Amino acid sequence: MEYEDLKKLLKFSFNEKKILQKLELPEDAFLPLIFSIRFGGDWSVKKNSRRLMSIKEKITKYDDEKKSGCTLERIYLFLNPQILSQEGTVHRLEKCSTKNERELVKRPYKVSVNADYILQAELDPVDLKIHLKKINTPLEFTGPTAYGVSHEMEHLDQGVVKGKPFWEFQYVIDYEDKLDYF
Repeated sequence: MEYEDLKKLLKFSFNEKKILQKLELPEDAFLPLIFSIRFGGDWSVKKNSRRLMSIKEKITKYDDEKKSGCTLERIYLFLNPQILSQEGTVHRLEKCSTKNERELVKRPYKVSVNADYILQAELDPVDLKIHLKKINTPLEFTGPTAYGVSHEMEHLDQGVVKGKPFWEFQYVIDYEDKLDYF
């Protein structure tokens, strides 16, 4: 890493510490949010009696006339999250960082979640800002964000995500007059 880049990284890390103090959050509570910002994805951590979860939502803004846009990342940090309600069932393949292969799982299409503390971080790739805001009401998510909530809550509640291995699928070649199964 170049010296100038190292200085910027150290300054960024120092500012994270200042943010924690300003928001009056314990240092370990910020970990899932830091992971989502630095590495992407959703994260969950159990630390002492705290359950921590960060969920990332992508919002693309696009101007058809200018043929230009950006994708904002809105990341929610939950301290001691609870699912208030779930609706629907979606069968999907997921890859978890704790496993080598994808698995077939069932997830709710819609979830409502609350927590002792919710922080929203919005990363704007145009102005290079991370806007932080405390949220005081439960949040409702649908689709991919709801699947992320369900996945991370499964980690917090059960430790591992359990699904059906992909090798239980069967290959099928579709011909005009027959099917071949493998």
